[in-house]
Amino acid sequence: MTELPAFPYGAVYFRKSNPPKADWPRDYATAAEDSANMFRHWFLWSAIETAPGIFDWADYDRQLDLAAHNGITTVIAEFLTAAPEWAWRQFAHARFEDRDGKRAHSTYSHSCAVGGFPGLCLDNDDVRAAGEQFLRALVERYREHPGLGGYDIWNECNIPAAYCFCPATATRFREWLREKYGTVAALGEAWRRYSIAEWDDAEPPRTLAPYPDVLDWLQFRIDNAYRLMRWRADLIRSLDADHPVTAHGVALSISNMADGACHEWRAAAEVSSYGFTWVASRRGNEPWKQWHAVDLVRAGSRGKPFWHAEAQAGPLWMQPQVTGRPREDGRITDPEDIRLWNLVSFAGGATGMLYLRWRPLLDGPLFGAFGGYSMDGSRTPRSEMMRTLAEWATAPEQADVWEARPVRGEIGIVVVPESQLFCYAQQGSTALYAQAARGAYQGFLEAGYQPDWVLIDHIDEYDALYLPFPAMLPAAVASRLRVWVERGGTLLSEGCPGYFGDGGTVGAVQPNLGLDDLFGARESYVEFMPDLLDGLTFEVGGQAAPGGIFLQAYTPTTGTAVGWYRCEAAGAYADGAVAVVDNQFGQGRTRLVGTFPGYGHARQPSDASRAFFAEAARWAGLAPHATTGTPGILARLHASPSGAFLWVLNHCRQSETATVHFGEHLGPFTAATRRWGTGAAALDGQSLTVGVAGRDGAVVQLR
Repeated sequence: MTELPAFPYGAVYFRKSNPPKADWPRDYATAAEDSANMFRHWFLWSAIETAPGIFDWADYDRQLDLAAHNGITTVIAEFLTAAPEWAWRQFAHARFEDRDGKRAHSTYSHSCAVGGFPGLCLDNDDVRAAGEQFLRALVERYREHPGLGGYDIWNECNIPAAYCFCPATATRFREWLREKYGTVAALGEAWRRYSIAEWDDAEPPRTLAPYPDVLDWLQFRIDNAYRLMRWRADLIRSLDADHPVTAHGVALSISNMADGACHEWRAAAEVSSYGFTWVASRRGNEPWKQWHAVDLVRAGSRGKPFWHAEAQAGPLWMQPQVTGRPREDGRITDPEDIRLWNLVSFAGGATGMLYLRWRPLLDGPLFGAFGGYSMDGSRTPRSEMMRTLAEWATAPEQADVWEARPVRGEIGIVVVPESQLFCYAQQGSTALYAQAARGAYQGFLEAGYQPDWVLIDHIDEYDALYLPFPAMLPAAVASRLRVWVERGGTLLSEGCPGYFGDGGTVGAVQPNLGLDDLFGARESYVEFMPDLLDGLTFEVGGQAAPGGIFLQAYTPTTGTAVGWYRCEAAGAYADGAVAVVDNQFGQGRTRLVGTFPGYGHARQPSDASRAFFAEAARWAGLAPHATTGTPGILARLHASPSGAFLWVLNHCRQSETATVHFGEHLGPFTAATRRWGTGAAALDGQSLTVGVAGRDGAVVQLR
């Protein structure tokens, strides 16, 4: 297999018809001079197969030839999602269909001034065969080219929420149902549609509701998306075994799994390396946000290398995501922003950096956006920072930095896909689930801990878990949690765990699914009124903390009451009622909080909400790896067989002197050598003091 650069550093370059052809030789020379070693290009089906079986490769041949000449590796991003105009006519039956029966038409991507988007539905055998012909021609043309490094088989790993309801997708859905249920009778019983007489009677549901058919449909969409991803990966590998296959998502599994099939674990499982798009101008520049994204992708990658595959290096103009936000919230990118964003991704474990644009597009809604170089391709202060970072990251003497990997976090936040799917089906949005999960992450991070995202399949890797928004749980997940706690795990759960079970059915006993035994409590009162509970607070450990969304009060059985509702928002029925119950179960223990502290912290972060997560960590017996105690300064420890590296990131605009305290379970360290940044790094027992410039970081080798 062809070796990729030890540390890929570069950008997405060619998206026909940008940049202008006359500039290509100069741009490649500039990139090579500035230590870039990788470009990714969009190989658009609609721009290449100009008529059935007729291919125009000229522009793409030139990209790979220039790459080989300048020592730059090329990643081919295949774009079946831009179907040729003739295919829209020839395969009109395969146009995506939304739930209202409206068919898609050929349009432009915001990121590319070429028609053919959003492509045609690959559930149609004839379209998939035509797409396969294109992919075969593409791989066969370039697999021997010295400029080729690999293939990106799915740009941003998500599907449109609206699609697809065409007949071919309905057929695929029925095949999926047949595999799951086996018989028509079993399907009718599960769906409570007792008059389904044949498989063809089962239709994709076109309205959202918390019923089994909708939950099946949402899960099918995810499974189907990754079936097609595997088809592309297998096809390309069968044609070229010497070049790796990669892909990148958007780090939105916590919010866009239900409607967009975003699933970092499943996407990363199909490829040799993985990556993600993360753009502060679109998501916000609060420190926790990029950290949560890179940690999510690291979790999904399961030890595989991953890259920040599309990063921001320039401003974003006139787009709805930025309206009303201040300049410093990622809108006007400056060199220090680029430096900090790079270092956060590296500290989170990324070992590659590519920018969304090498230079900005000259047309379309995203004109002028994201590029580190100017509109004409000349250098800028931002590109000089890119060069500085590239020179450091790609230098051979930094190899040991990238061999070290982030240590496992002290606590895992459990991602239960079915919980998010049910939230979407019930609420029409994943917002409540996402706020609860992300708020918990933010809370632990700001309390000085490293929260990791973890699927239920991997919980044995952790001693302590946090379960956000568990209002719907499959019985199998509830059982798995019971066994894990019984064997010695420590579980902190938000309220209403498993209130809705398989198929969305409410349990007659709450907590449902046998979880009343696990938590040592029974429900005494419940409210499902998110609009009235934003002021909800509860008291635990002598401090008030915010909750929200739902409210569940308890009567302890084997457990012990340790927290109570203390707020007018709780209403007369719940004010003073038991809100928090601790329980010993087997060799493990649990804490059940009857509302959603993650949501409370996400909605309005405060000292009170931070105190809740700090106290929860103490209750769980967590020993922090590395803490600074200084707001805006975060530390992350990496380890390898040959040593350890400490990353200290300063999100503040002013320089700071940070003192990092190591957990007693680490070290002892006797020497510290700075590998990024200037100034001394002084060890004193279990602490290290280091100066960090504003929006900069320190990388310190520990021995």
